[in-house]
Amino acid sequence: MTSKELSNGIIRATSIITIFCLSLFFLYEISAVLIYILIAIVVSLLLNPIVLFLKKRLKFNNTLAVITTLFLTFLLIIGFVLLFVPLLLSQGENLSLLNVSSLEKNYHILLQNITIYLDNYNINSKQILASSKLSTFTSFKFIPNFINGFINTLGNFSVGLASILFITFFILKEHNSFYIKFQQLIPENQKEKVINSIREINHLLSRYFIGLFIQLNLIMFLYLIVFLIFGVENAIIIALLCAIFNIVPYVGPLIASIVACLLIMTSGIGSGADFANETIPTAIYVLIGMFIVQLIDNNISSPIIFSKSTNSHPLQIFIVILIAGILSGITGMIIAVPFYTSLKVIGKEFFPENKIIKLLTKNL
Repeated sequence: MTSKELSNGIIRATSIITIFCLSLFFLYEISAVLIYILIAIVVSLLLNPIVLFLKKRLKFNNTLAVITTLFLTFLLIIGFVLLFVPLLLSQGENLSLLNVSSLEKNYHILLQNITIYLDNYNINSKQILASSKLSTFTSFKFIPNFINGFINTLGNFSVGLASILFITFFILKEHNSFYIKFQQLIPENQKEKVINSIREINHLLSRYFIGLFIQLNLIMFLYLIVFLIFGVENAIIIALLCAIFNIVPYVGPLIASIVACLLIMTSGIGSGADFANETIPTAIYVLIGMFIVQLIDNNISSPIIFSKSTNSHPLQIFIVILIAGILSGITGMIIAVPFYTSLKVIGKEFFPENKIIKLLTKNL
């Protein structure tokens, strides 16, 4: 190898590495846009059956069917948001969120009630409160900053929602043309495998998201029964909120239990209920009820729904979610099952003779 060839090789390798790094940096910078596109693709998978129904059954043209579907989706989102207004108003009234001094007073009342309750059972409340660091939050001057941050988040959410709906509109409207153009880009020797993979992924992910929707509705119904039995205020809204937290596997139910417990205790302060004899027992009974609901979900409904919808063994799903949680946190846990399902389909289509892939995809 001559010195000129060596230098050209070094320049070429350096250029490739530089372009690769710049590409990664660019993808990182536009990660929000990529997330919008991915969410739009998922939403289009969920909404496409409605578009097809409007076109076939009601004889809508393609554009009108897509607009009608997105309009109904938008109304559903608005209705969903408005559901939480009574809860926010009641909790805002109980905690006087806009009155910092009143909030501090109610916070200390809550700590005092917890201390008295624990002391009555000879439990060292000071040590528990010190270890939990609850008593260190004596100033609530952060609230204006929190409200500003919340408003900024709400603004970003609005922009994200508008972007997702806009992208979804064109994905649904130009579905066939996108598919044809995509086919033209695929090499002929790989076209059949790629098309089969996309078709199977589309089928399985549609089943998965429908299964997820069924699971959330089932959990909401069971939570609602628990809340109604123990007379929790705003039972429907809190049940819906707690069910939404279950989108995050394993961690979500814990967050839902904490949120429900806090809402019950803050509502107790606003209503003037006896903390030791009414509020705490109600919170404990609700937590027990939610725990029973999770036992039913984790051992009966979830394995049946998700293993059937993705054709994966429940143990596979558990391990995949666990690994995704370790690697990417909550986001990884949410996307773990759809991502794993897609990889299984691709593996089966492109590497059908691999022993490991054969073992993992025998039910596909």
